Amino acid sequence: MNTPTNDVYAREVVMARVGHLIRRKQREIERITRILRCFFDPSQMQAPEPGQIKRIMLIGPYARRNWYEDKRTIGFSDYELWIVVSHPLFTDERCWRRARSVIRSELGDRCAVDLEIYSKSDIRVAKDERDSFILDRIDAGITLYRASRDAPLRRRGRGEPRS
Repeated sequence: MNTPTNDVYAREVVMARVGHLIRRKQREIERITRILRCFFDPSQMQAPEPGQIKRIMLIGPYARRNWYEDKRTIGFSDYELWIVVSHPLFTDERCWRRARSVIRSELGDRCAVDLEIYSKSDIRVAKDERDSFILDRIDAGITLYRASRDAPLRRRGRGEPRS
């Protein structure tokens, strides 16, 4: 019996959200998303609330569908991901150090990954101030993960990263 995709994490859900990309790019983006979710380390900060990733978004050329890859010159677009967390303290680099390290070790030179970390309050302020830089990118971006919608990761299941 197949498990419904909304009961437990299914990589196909993330890959379908970037279905306009070639299969290899879909797998890389899914892998990056899973690594971020697995290795986000809120225990590095003492905060008044539990640390949580609220949203992971793909922005930039891969979301706008104008990415490039030139094997002759080894030029390619970076993956640009924006992560929204529950509290400003969780934007601290210490919470993301391990995730960045795992991404570098697993994906190596195949792709460059740029991460921007925002808190929910950062996004709220951007909306209040009508910050077009942030709002335009959010509107054009592709949500890869949203805490209120997507299933949790299984704990160290087959194929999942280990701490």
